[in-house]
Amino acid sequence: MNDTPPPYSPRTLAAQALGRIEPHTKAVVPPLHVSTTYLRDPDNAYRSGFAYGRPDNETVRHAESIVAALEGARAALLFGAGMAAATAAIMALPPGRIIASQVMYWALRDWLVREAPRFGHSVDLVDTSDLDAVQAAVRRDRPALVWVETPGNPLWTISDIAAIAAIAHAAGARLAVDSTVATPVFTQPLALGADLVMHSASKYLNGHSDVIAGALAVAVEDEWWSRIAALRARHGMILGPFEAWLLMRGLRTLDVRVRTQSASAAAIAARLVEHPAVADVLYPGLPGHPGHGIAAAQMTGFGAMASIRVSGGENAAIATAAAVHLWKRATSLGGVESLIEHRASIEGPASPCPPDLLRLSVGLEHPDDLYADLDSALRAAQNP
Repeated sequence: MNDTPPPYSPRTLAAQALGRIEPHTKAVVPPLHVSTTYLRDPDNAYRSGFAYGRPDNETVRHAESIVAALEGARAALLFGAGMAAATAAIMALPPGRIIASQVMYWALRDWLVREAPRFGHSVDLVDTSDLDAVQAAVRRDRPALVWVETPGNPLWTISDIAAIAAIAHAAGARLAVDSTVATPVFTQPLALGADLVMHSASKYLNGHSDVIAGALAVAVEDEWWSRIAALRARHGMILGPFEAWLLMRGLRTLDVRVRTQSASAAAIAARLVEHPAVADVLYPGLPGHPGHGIAAAQMTGFGAMASIRVSGGENAAIATAAAVHLWKRATSLGGVESLIEHRASIEGPASPCPPDLLRLSVGLEHPDDLYADLDSALRAAQNP
């Protein structure tokens, strides 16, 4: 079968899972391939392209093809978790210097600080929303990799992908972008000059809070990419076929989900700006957000993640989260259900997250219902 996608939009390609039809039954829903081993040819060849299930699975490959199509990538690889994807990309590099965003997913930041030096890397955490700071960090000691998360979790800082790509490439470095929150619907990092895109596919790509997965997509299949693929196979960082099938199901509705969630987040954020119990609203779609101009230039939508800083400090923030009914007090993001989380208590004392901050992952519920529930909780926390 020809794996080259026809000239349709990414939304169309994802909705139809690239339009592939199962040849024997003519099923329009992609089948689930679970075999761990494959028949060898009489002459000992493997002309099917499949030998063993760890590196070779058709369901996984199909899902990878959809991710590549969505990102405009040359190729994509799926992993057993977002952390597996991110760390594989870094471990595949020769020892060197890495510049990474100060505001980023806390578990990866912790890994970079604690574990990356074991692989010969030195790591500088930089405010990548400040181009002067990025330029200064690159000039101090040329890095092998610049790792940017934009929007940056949980403050939703915005980094200029095209400008940082130019800075990194001028210094001989690669640029990797964690685009988990933006999704390929709203940002195309490779088109802006990034070399690699990473997703915690557990979040929006899957979208149903029932899969742990990671994804990498690449602009050029070079030696680095080959090394990443080899590490995935040798270290067993694979995604199982059932999880890949569930992920593929989620990818088919990605566009309509995230556009609806983003519109709801924008409406809720605009109302929260005026709320007496809210000291600040962090959402890139608000004109007052410090990264709004860059976000408007490189994103086609502002996403469904926001954070609020609650008047009254940490105790009021925790009390607010305790008083909601519709929002779910749970970690993670990107699912169809709306989540609220006191993030500083998860990330610990080294976090840049203020103690009065609540992170909001807006789902598919009606925005009026979500606002009413949060409004009630905020008022209750201010008047215990």
